Amino acid sequence: MPAAIDHLNPPTGHVADNIIGFARALRAAGVPLGPGAVIDAMNALRLIEIGQRADVYATLESIFVKRHEHALIFAQAFDLFFRPAEDWKHLLDSVPLPDEAQRKPAPASRRVQEAMSQSSSSGDTTEMREQQLRLSVSDKEVLQKKDFAQMSAVEITEVTRAIAAMRLPQAKQRTRRFQPDAGGARLDMRRTLRASLRSGGDIVDIRHLGLIERPSPIVALLDISGSMSEYTRLFLHFLHAITDARKRVSVFLFGTRLTNVTRALRERDPDEALASCSQSVEDWAGGTRIATSLHIFNKSWSRRVLGQGAIVLLISDGLEREADSKLEFEMDRLHRSCRRLIWLNPLLRYRGFEPKAQGIKMMLPHVDEFRPVHNLSSMEDLIAALSAPLPAHHRSLIRSVA
Repeated sequence: MPAAIDHLNPPTGHVADNIIGFARALRAAGVPLGPGAVIDAMNALRLIEIGQRADVYATLESIFVKRHEHALIFAQAFDLFFRPAEDWKHLLDSVPLPDEAQRKPAPASRRVQEAMSQSSSSGDTTEMREQQLRLSVSDKEVLQKKDFAQMSAVEITEVTRAIAAMRLPQAKQRTRRFQPDAGGARLDMRRTLRASLRSGGDIVDIRHLGLIERPSPIVALLDISGSMSEYTRLFLHFLHAITDARKRVSVFLFGTRLTNVTRALRERDPDEALASCSQSVEDWAGGTRIATSLHIFNKSWSRRVLGQGAIVLLISDGLEREADSKLEFEMDRLHRSCRRLIWLNPLLRYRGFEPKAQGIKMMLPHVDEFRPVHNLSSMEDLIAALSAPLPAHHRSLIRSVA
């Protein structure tokens, strides 16, 4: 391939084919691109030095990237699709994926690698790939009940897409504040007198007030120890999906220390959000100190995020190294500070599970509900539980672990 392209002729041959293939890969990775953008990219390459990798990158990025969250996907796709070689002879050759797969995956790399593998196939196999991605009814049923820890990379991708489509209905609770409401039970004397002045007091239009209903805040405490790593990552996808619908969601990760990742999880792109969470945490897949983490949360964060009837989701297997009276005290304090405490434990996936561990025995009496969190069905059950109205005697309801 020559070092530069003739500016008088449009790009043809391998250059045009690879630009089209690169655009298809970006579109498969979630970047919206049309034929017009591909034509603009080919025309723009006529105006630059094709032998300069940085110029090619900047040119294609300025045309293909229209939103901030797509910049990271573009960078990953460019590094995978275009490879520098000696004397830039193979500038527009595809990068073999196995070499990249050996590195630590960067944000959005899984999605981009799947797009690269799809674009590298011939056009005749498009229908075959679509048939492979289209799950049958029986496959979906199996995927609903399959354990997250036993899934392959392809199944994890399908589960991530299903989680991203989940929505949490706005289950509301009454507050102590009032707002104008025609059907309210309380008399709004101020607005009634003000309205009567318009008619000189001859006609009195009674105005009413009603209680304001707002969705309960959700506070999630996620265990990031080695045994909980896979479950925590997928539950972060779930929290990212519901955060778009209800903004009052606070997320904390704990292992040997407590980390607030609420702001990091508000990124619009899920891969960027999880990458920001990983960068904020230094003890991912390490040990677990539940009592110490709960103590820090109760002391520094409970008054900030547990107001207005917050619902706490505690995601942990309860395998505490230092199970003593401190753990029981902090659990009791957390239980008293929130409106509802739900413990999500992946160990409940075993039918013969019994709370024999000392840490689980200390934590269990201080939770309102004890639920599994190991597959899609358990997440859907959790959505139904959070959306349903809370019974008046919920403090005495602890689900059986049998």
